Amino acid sequence: MNDDRLAEGATATEAAVIRVFREEAGRLTAALVRIMGDFDEAEDLVQESLIEALRHWPADGIPERPGAWLMVTARRKAVDRWRRDTRRSGLLEALAREPVPDPPREADDRLRLIFTCCHPALPREAQVALTLRAVLGLTTPEIARAFLVPEATVAQRIVRAKRKIVEAGIPFRMPEPQELAERLDEVLAVLYLTFNEGYLATAGPTGSRRDLAEDAEWLTSLLVRLLPAEPEPLGLLALMRLHRARDRARFDDHGRMVLLSDQDRGLWDRETVTEGIVLLERAARRGRPGPYQVQAAIAACHDEAPCWQDTDWPQILALYDRLAAFWPTPVVRLNRAVALRHVAGPEAALREVEPLAVSLDRYHLYHAVRADLYRATGRGEEARAADRAALALAENLVERELLEDRLRA
Repeated sequence: MNDDRLAEGATATEAAVIRVFREEAGRLTAALVRIMGDFDEAEDLVQESLIEALRHWPADGIPERPGAWLMVTARRKAVDRWRRDTRRSGLLEALAREPVPDPPREADDRLRLIFTCCHPALPREAQVALTLRAVLGLTTPEIARAFLVPEATVAQRIVRAKRKIVEAGIPFRMPEPQELAERLDEVLAVLYLTFNEGYLATAGPTGSRRDLAEDAEWLTSLLVRLLPAEPEPLGLLALMRLHRARDRARFDDHGRMVLLSDQDRGLWDRETVTEGIVLLERAARRGRPGPYQVQAAIAACHDEAPCWQDTDWPQILALYDRLAAFWPTPVVRLNRAVALRHVAGPEAALREVEPLAVSLDRYHLYHAVRADLYRATGRGEEARAADRAALALAENLVERELLEDRLRA
Protein backbone atom coordinates (compact mmCIF):
# COMPACT_ATOMS: atom_id res chain seq x y z
CA MET A 1 0.00 0.00 0.00
CA ASN A 2 1.43 3.43 -0.85
CA ASP A 3 0.46 7.07 -0.52
CA ASP A 4 -0.01 7.40 -4.32
CA ARG A 5 -3.14 5.25 -4.09
CA LEU A 6 -4.21 6.57 -0.69
CA ALA A 7 -4.17 10.15 -1.97
CA GLU A 8 -6.51 9.34 -4.84
CA GLY A 9 -9.48 8.22 -2.76
CA ALA A 10 -8.86 9.91 0.58
CA THR A 11 -11.56 11.58 2.66
CA ALA A 12 -10.98 15.19 3.76
CA THR A 13 -9.61 13.99 7.12
CA GLU A 14 -7.34 11.42 5.49
CA ALA A 15 -6.14 14.06 3.03
CA ALA A 16 -5.14 16.31 5.94
CA VAL A 17 -3.25 13.40 7.52
CA ILE A 18 -1.48 12.68 4.23
CA ARG A 19 -0.46 16.34 3.85
CA VAL A 20 1.14 16.30 7.30
CA PHE A 21 2.70 12.92 6.60
CA ARG A 22 4.32 14.20 3.42
CA GLU A 23 5.93 17.04 5.36
CA GLU A 24 7.56 14.50 7.69
CA ALA A 25 8.11 11.51 5.38
CA GLY A 26 11.31 12.77 3.80
CA ARG A 27 13.04 13.31 7.14
CA LEU A 28 11.84 9.93 8.41
CA THR A 29 12.95 8.08 5.26
CA ALA A 30 16.36 9.76 5.37
CA ALA A 31 16.87 8.86 9.04
CA LEU A 32 15.93 5.21 8.42
CA VAL A 33 18.11 4.91 5.30
CA ARG A 34 21.04 6.33 7.29
CA ILE A 35 20.63 3.56 9.88
CA MET A 36 19.75 0.65 7.59
CA GLY A 37 21.33 1.53 4.26
CA ASP A 38 18.30 0.03 2.54
CA PHE A 39 15.82 2.16 0.60
CA ASP A 40 13.16 -0.51 0.22
CA GLU A 41 13.06 -1.44 3.89
CA ALA A 42 13.10 2.21 4.96
CA GLU A 43 10.21 3.01 2.62
CA ASP A 44 8.27 -0.04 3.85
CA LEU A 45 8.57 1.18 7.43
CA VAL A 46 7.53 4.69 6.42
CA GLN A 47 4.47 3.32 4.60
CA GLU A 48 3.53 1.19 7.60
CA SER A 49 3.80 4.29 9.78
CA LEU A 50 1.43 6.10 7.41
CA ILE A 51 -1.11 3.27 7.71
CA GLU A 52 -0.94 3.56 11.50
CA ALA A 53 -1.35 7.34 11.25
CA LEU A 54 -4.44 6.89 9.09
CA ARG A 55 -5.86 4.50 11.67
CA HIS A 56 -5.28 6.75 14.67
CA TRP A 57 -5.00 10.40 13.67
CA PRO A 58 -8.51 10.92 12.22
CA ALA A 59 -10.00 9.91 15.60
CA ASP A 60 -7.25 11.09 17.97
CA GLY A 61 -6.12 14.21 16.12
CA ILE A 62 -2.75 14.94 14.52
CA PRO A 63 -0.05 14.84 17.23
CA GLU A 64 1.76 18.00 18.27
CA ARG A 65 5.02 16.41 17.08
CA PRO A 66 3.96 14.21 14.14
CA GLY A 67 7.55 13.44 13.17
CA ALA A 68 8.28 12.02 16.62
CA TRP A 69 5.07 9.94 16.53
CA LEU A 70 6.01 8.50 13.13
CA MET A 71 9.58 7.69 14.22
CA VAL A 72 8.37 5.90 17.34
CA THR A 73 5.92 3.93 15.20
CA ALA A 74 8.62 3.05 12.66
CA ARG A 75 10.89 1.86 15.50
CA ARG A 76 8.15 -0.38 16.84
CA LYS A 77 7.49 -1.83 13.37
CA ALA A 78 11.21 -2.48 12.91
CA VAL A 79 11.48 -4.21 16.27
CA ASP A 80 8.50 -6.41 15.41
CA ARG A 81 10.20 -7.39 12.13
CA TRP A 82 13.69 -7.95 13.48
CA ARG A 83 13.22 -9.30 17.03
CA ARG A 84 14.00 -12.91 16.05
CA ASP A 85 16.78 -12.08 13.61
CA THR A 86 20.14 -12.01 15.43
CA ARG A 87 21.76 -10.45 12.37
CA ARG A 88 19.67 -7.34 13.00
CA SER A 89 20.82 -6.72 16.57
CA GLY A 90 23.20 -3.95 15.51
CA LEU A 91 20.46 -2.21 13.56
CA LEU A 92 18.09 -2.45 16.50
CA GLU A 93 20.67 -0.85 18.75
CA ALA A 94 21.24 1.95 16.23
CA LEU A 95 17.51 2.50 15.88
CA ALA A 96 17.10 2.64 19.66
CA ARG A 97 19.74 5.38 19.81
CA GLU A 98 18.11 7.43 17.04
CA PRO A 99 16.54 10.56 18.59
CA VAL A 100 12.92 11.31 17.80
CA PRO A 101 12.92 14.36 15.52
CA ASP A 102 12.31 17.87 16.75
CA PRO A 103 12.20 20.71 14.22
CA PRO A 104 14.73 19.99 11.42
CA ARG A 105 18.36 19.87 12.48
CA GLU A 106 21.04 22.03 10.83
CA ALA A 107 22.69 19.02 9.18
CA ASP A 108 19.45 17.69 7.75
CA ASP A 109 19.55 14.00 6.79
CA ARG A 110 17.56 14.78 3.66
CA LEU A 111 20.45 16.73 2.15
CA ARG A 112 22.75 13.74 2.71
CA LEU A 113 20.18 11.45 1.14
CA ILE A 114 19.78 13.77 -1.86
CA PHE A 115 23.53 13.55 -2.51
CA THR A 116 23.35 9.76 -2.10
CA CYS A 117 20.55 9.54 -4.67
CA CYS A 118 22.51 11.80 -7.02
CA HIS A 119 25.55 9.52 -7.17
CA PRO A 120 27.16 9.52 -10.66
CA ALA A 121 26.77 5.73 -10.87
CA LEU A 122 23.04 6.33 -11.49
CA PRO A 123 21.59 7.74 -14.73
CA ARG A 124 20.51 11.34 -14.28
CA GLU A 125 16.80 10.65 -14.84
CA ALA A 126 16.93 7.92 -12.17
CA GLN A 127 18.78 10.20 -9.74
CA VAL A 128 16.13 12.89 -9.92
CA ALA A 129 13.15 10.49 -9.86
CA LEU A 130 14.47 8.55 -6.85
CA THR A 131 15.24 11.71 -4.88
CA LEU A 132 11.86 13.26 -5.55
CA ARG A 133 10.15 10.03 -4.46
CA ALA A 134 12.22 8.89 -1.49
CA VAL A 135 13.41 12.18 -0.01
CA LEU A 136 10.79 14.77 -0.81
CA GLY A 137 7.67 12.66 -0.89
CA LEU A 138 6.38 13.37 -4.39
CA THR A 139 4.17 10.62 -5.74
CA THR A 140 4.99 8.67 -8.89
CA PRO A 141 2.22 10.44 -10.89
CA GLU A 142 3.53 13.85 -9.77
CA ILE A 143 7.06 12.98 -10.90
CA ALA A 144 5.74 11.65 -14.21
CA ARG A 145 3.92 14.93 -14.86
CA ALA A 146 7.05 16.94 -14.00
CA PHE A 147 9.07 14.94 -16.56
CA LEU A 148 6.22 14.68 -19.11
CA VAL A 149 6.71 10.89 -19.25
CA PRO A 150 4.47 7.87 -18.44
CA GLU A 151 4.11 6.79 -14.80
CA ALA A 152 5.44 3.32 -15.63
CA THR A 153 8.67 4.88 -16.88
CA VAL A 154 9.17 6.74 -13.60
CA ALA A 155 8.40 3.64 -11.55
CA GLN A 156 10.99 1.62 -13.49
CA ARG A 157 13.61 4.34 -13.01
CA ILE A 158 13.05 4.33 -9.25
CA VAL A 159 13.24 0.55 -8.91
CA ARG A 160 16.43 0.36 -10.98
CA ALA A 161 18.03 3.20 -9.05
CA LYS A 162 17.39 1.51 -5.70
CA ARG A 163 18.81 -1.74 -7.02
CA LYS A 164 21.92 0.03 -8.31
CA ILE A 165 22.56 1.73 -4.95
CA VAL A 166 22.51 -1.67 -3.23
CA GLU A 167 24.62 -3.42 -5.88
CA ALA A 168 27.23 -0.63 -6.06
CA GLY A 169 27.38 -0.21 -2.27
CA ILE A 170 26.82 3.56 -2.54
CA PRO A 171 27.25 4.99 0.98
CA PHE A 172 24.84 7.32 2.77
CA ARG A 173 27.03 10.37 3.36
CA MET A 174 27.88 13.82 2.13
CA PRO A 175 30.41 13.54 -0.70
CA GLU A 176 33.99 14.71 -0.27
CA PRO A 177 34.71 18.27 -1.51
CA GLN A 178 36.25 17.00 -4.75
CA GLU A 179 33.07 14.95 -5.42
CA LEU A 180 30.57 17.74 -4.87
CA ALA A 181 30.85 19.40 -8.26
CA GLU A 182 29.94 16.28 -10.26
CA ARG A 183 26.70 15.84 -8.28
CA LEU A 184 25.71 19.48 -7.94
CA ASP A 185 23.71 19.76 -11.19
CA GLU A 186 21.50 16.82 -10.23
CA VAL A 187 20.94 18.10 -6.68
CA LEU A 188 19.95 21.51 -8.02
CA ALA A 189 17.58 19.86 -10.53
CA VAL A 190 15.84 17.98 -7.71
CA LEU A 191 15.41 21.09 -5.58
CA TYR A 192 14.20 23.10 -8.59
CA LEU A 193 11.58 20.52 -9.57
CA THR A 194 10.42 20.22 -5.97
CA PHE A 195 10.00 23.97 -5.62
CA ASN A 196 8.09 24.10 -8.90
CA GLU A 197 5.71 21.36 -7.73
CA GLY A 198 5.14 23.24 -4.49
CA TYR A 199 4.77 26.66 -6.14
CA LEU A 200 2.21 25.43 -8.67
CA ALA A 201 1.06 21.85 -8.10
CA THR A 202 0.66 19.71 -11.19
CA ALA A 203 -2.56 18.19 -9.80
CA GLY A 204 -4.92 18.32 -6.85
CA PRO A 205 -7.52 20.60 -5.29
CA THR A 206 -5.12 23.42 -4.30
CA GLY A 207 -3.07 25.66 -6.51
CA SER A 208 0.12 25.21 -4.52
CA ARG A 209 1.75 22.97 -1.93
CA ARG A 210 3.51 25.39 0.37
CA ASP A 211 5.20 22.65 2.40
CA LEU A 212 7.08 21.40 -0.67
CA ALA A 213 8.11 24.89 -1.76
CA GLU A 214 9.36 25.78 1.72
CA ASP A 215 11.23 22.47 2.04
CA ALA A 216 12.97 23.04 -1.28
CA GLU A 217 13.90 26.60 -0.36
CA TRP A 218 15.23 25.58 3.05
CA LEU A 219 17.33 22.75 1.64
CA THR A 220 18.67 25.10 -1.05
CA SER A 221 19.72 27.56 1.66
CA LEU A 222 21.63 24.70 3.36
CA LEU A 223 23.31 23.95 0.04
CA VAL A 224 24.35 27.62 -0.28
CA ARG A 225 25.96 27.44 3.15
CA LEU A 226 27.67 24.17 2.26
CA LEU A 227 29.03 25.53 -1.05
CA PRO A 228 29.42 29.30 -0.57
CA ALA A 229 31.72 29.69 -3.60
CA GLU A 230 29.28 28.06 -6.06
CA PRO A 231 27.07 30.57 -7.94
CA GLU A 232 24.27 28.29 -9.11
CA PRO A 233 22.91 27.38 -5.65
CA LEU A 234 22.78 31.13 -4.99
CA GLY A 235 20.99 31.61 -8.31
CA LEU A 236 18.43 28.92 -7.48
CA LEU A 237 17.78 30.35 -4.02
CA ALA A 238 17.37 33.82 -5.59
CA LEU A 239 14.87 32.37 -8.09
CA MET A 240 12.84 30.79 -5.29
CA ARG A 241 12.77 34.02 -3.24
CA LEU A 242 11.79 36.15 -6.24
CA HIS A 243 8.88 33.83 -7.04
CA ARG A 244 7.81 33.46 -3.42
CA ALA A 245 7.65 37.24 -3.07
CA ARG A 246 4.44 37.15 -5.16
CA ASP A 247 2.65 34.57 -2.98
CA ARG A 248 -0.03 36.87 -1.52
CA ALA A 249 -1.16 38.02 -4.98
CA ARG A 250 -1.21 34.68 -6.80
CA PHE A 251 -4.66 33.55 -5.61
CA ASP A 252 -7.77 35.58 -4.80
CA ASP A 253 -9.90 35.34 -1.64
CA HIS A 254 -11.74 32.34 -3.12
CA GLY A 255 -8.53 30.46 -3.96
CA ARG A 256 -8.77 31.17 -7.69
CA MET A 257 -5.57 31.72 -9.64
CA VAL A 258 -4.61 35.28 -10.59
CA LEU A 259 -2.31 35.55 -13.61
CA LEU A 260 0.88 37.59 -13.33
CA SER A 261 -0.54 40.28 -15.64
CA ASP A 262 -3.51 40.80 -13.30
CA GLN A 263 -1.81 40.56 -9.90
CA ASP A 264 -1.97 43.41 -7.37
CA ARG A 265 1.73 44.24 -7.13
CA GLY A 266 1.08 46.13 -3.91
CA LEU A 267 0.67 42.69 -2.29
CA TRP A 268 4.13 41.56 -3.38
CA ASP A 269 6.67 41.22 -0.57
CA ARG A 270 9.26 43.84 -1.46
CA GLU A 271 11.62 42.72 1.32
CA THR A 272 11.73 39.23 -0.19
CA VAL A 273 12.27 40.72 -3.66
CA THR A 274 15.27 42.61 -2.28
CA GLU A 275 16.62 39.42 -0.68
CA GLY A 276 16.36 37.63 -4.03
CA ILE A 277 18.16 40.40 -5.92
CA VAL A 278 20.96 40.51 -3.34
CA LEU A 279 21.43 36.74 -3.73
CA LEU A 280 21.46 37.10 -7.53
CA GLU A 281 24.08 39.85 -7.32
CA ARG A 282 26.22 37.64 -5.06
CA ALA A 283 26.01 34.87 -7.65
CA ALA A 284 26.85 37.22 -10.52
CA ARG A 285 30.04 38.35 -8.76
CA ARG A 286 31.35 34.77 -9.06
CA GLY A 287 31.61 35.32 -12.82
CA ARG A 288 30.16 31.93 -13.78
CA PRO A 289 26.63 32.38 -15.18
CA GLY A 290 24.29 29.41 -15.30
CA PRO A 291 20.64 28.56 -15.99
CA TYR A 292 19.35 29.21 -12.47
CA GLN A 293 20.97 32.64 -12.38
CA VAL A 294 19.40 33.44 -15.76
CA GLN A 295 15.95 32.34 -14.57
CA ALA A 296 16.38 34.43 -11.42
CA ALA A 297 17.23 37.42 -13.61
CA ILE A 298 14.01 36.86 -15.59
CA ALA A 299 12.02 36.72 -12.33
CA ALA A 300 13.77 39.91 -11.16
CA CYS A 301 12.72 41.71 -14.36
CA HIS A 302 9.09 40.89 -13.56
CA ASP A 303 9.40 41.75 -9.87
CA GLU A 304 11.05 45.12 -10.50
CA ALA A 305 8.45 46.27 -13.07
CA PRO A 306 6.00 48.66 -11.36
CA CYS A 307 3.17 47.33 -13.57
CA TRP A 308 2.64 44.74 -16.30
CA GLN A 309 2.80 47.37 -19.06
CA ASP A 310 6.27 48.48 -17.89
CA THR A 311 7.79 44.98 -18.05
CA ASP A 312 11.14 45.02 -19.84
CA TRP A 313 10.22 42.41 -22.46
CA PRO A 314 13.28 42.94 -24.70
CA GLN A 315 15.52 42.20 -21.70
CA ILE A 316 13.45 39.12 -20.80
CA LEU A 317 13.64 37.88 -24.40
CA ALA A 318 17.42 38.31 -24.37
CA LEU A 319 17.60 36.37 -21.10
CA TYR A 320 15.53 33.54 -22.59
CA ASP A 321 18.01 33.40 -25.46
CA ARG A 322 20.77 32.90 -22.86
CA LEU A 323 18.69 30.30 -21.03
CA ALA A 324 18.13 28.39 -24.27
CA ALA A 325 21.90 28.20 -24.71
CA PHE A 326 22.09 26.34 -21.36
CA TRP A 327 18.83 24.40 -21.66
CA PRO A 328 17.72 24.02 -25.32
CA THR A 329 14.44 22.37 -24.32
CA PRO A 330 10.96 22.71 -25.83
CA VAL A 331 9.60 24.21 -22.56
CA VAL A 332 12.26 26.95 -22.60
CA ARG A 333 11.41 27.65 -26.25
CA LEU A 334 7.73 27.89 -25.31
CA ASN A 335 8.46 30.42 -22.56
CA ARG A 336 10.71 32.37 -24.92
CA ALA A 337 7.81 32.57 -27.39
CA VAL A 338 5.66 34.20 -24.70
CA ALA A 339 8.31 36.92 -24.31
CA LEU A 340 8.63 37.21 -28.11
CA ARG A 341 4.89 37.92 -28.35
CA HIS A 342 5.43 41.14 -26.35
CA VAL A 343 8.39 42.20 -28.49
CA ALA A 344 7.51 41.13 -32.04
CA GLY A 345 3.77 40.39 -31.80
CA PRO A 346 1.57 37.28 -31.52
CA GLU A 347 2.04 36.12 -35.11
CA ALA A 348 5.81 35.89 -34.63
CA ALA A 349 5.24 34.01 -31.39
CA LEU A 350 2.86 31.56 -33.06
CA ARG A 351 5.47 30.74 -35.68
CA GLU A 352 7.79 29.75 -32.82
CA VAL A 353 5.14 27.79 -30.89
CA GLU A 354 3.45 25.67 -33.53
CA PRO A 355 6.52 23.47 -34.34
CA LEU A 356 6.71 22.50 -30.64
CA ALA A 357 3.60 20.32 -30.95
CA VAL A 358 5.71 17.22 -31.57
CA SER A 359 7.33 17.55 -28.12
CA LEU A 360 4.66 19.31 -26.07
CA ASP A 361 1.31 18.03 -27.34
CA ARG A 362 0.65 16.38 -23.93
CA TYR A 363 1.62 19.51 -21.98
CA HIS A 364 -1.41 21.60 -21.02
CA LEU A 365 0.47 24.92 -20.88
CA TYR A 366 1.55 24.48 -24.50
CA HIS A 367 -2.10 24.52 -25.55
CA ALA A 368 -2.94 27.36 -23.13
CA VAL A 369 -0.20 29.52 -24.71
CA ARG A 370 -1.46 28.65 -28.21
CA ALA A 371 -4.97 29.63 -27.19
CA ASP A 372 -3.78 33.00 -25.89
CA LEU A 373 -1.88 33.68 -29.11
CA TYR A 374 -4.81 32.64 -31.29
CA ARG A 375 -7.09 35.02 -29.38
CA ALA A 376 -4.58 37.85 -29.86
CA THR A 377 -4.69 37.27 -33.64
CA GLY A 378 -8.50 37.11 -33.83
CA ARG A 379 -8.69 33.33 -34.40
CA GLY A 380 -11.44 32.62 -31.88
CA GLU A 381 -12.40 29.09 -32.92
CA GLU A 382 -8.80 27.91 -32.87
CA ALA A 383 -8.35 29.58 -29.48
CA ARG A 384 -11.33 27.72 -28.03
CA ALA A 385 -10.08 24.41 -29.46
CA ALA A 386 -6.66 24.98 -27.89
CA ASP A 387 -8.25 25.87 -24.53
CA ARG A 388 -10.31 22.67 -24.67
CA ALA A 389 -7.10 20.70 -25.32
CA ALA A 390 -5.44 22.40 -22.36
CA LEU A 391 -8.44 21.68 -20.13
CA ALA A 392 -8.39 17.99 -21.09
CA LEU A 393 -4.77 17.75 -19.92
CA ALA A 394 -4.79 20.02 -16.84
CA GLU A 395 -5.12 18.22 -13.50
CA ASN A 396 -4.79 21.09 -11.04
CA LEU A 397 -8.23 22.38 -10.00
CA VAL A 398 -7.29 26.08 -10.04
CA GLU A 399 -5.83 25.83 -13.54
CA ARG A 400 -8.92 23.98 -14.71
CA GLU A 401 -11.15 26.73 -13.27
CA LEU A 402 -9.13 29.36 -15.13
CA LEU A 403 -9.42 27.48 -18.42
CA GLU A 404 -13.15 26.92 -17.89
CA ASP A 405 -13.59 30.67 -17.32
CA ARG A 406 -11.79 31.34 -20.62
CA LEU A 407 -14.08 28.95 -22.47
CA ARG A 408 -17.22 30.49 -20.93
CA ALA A 409 -16.00 33.97 -21.89
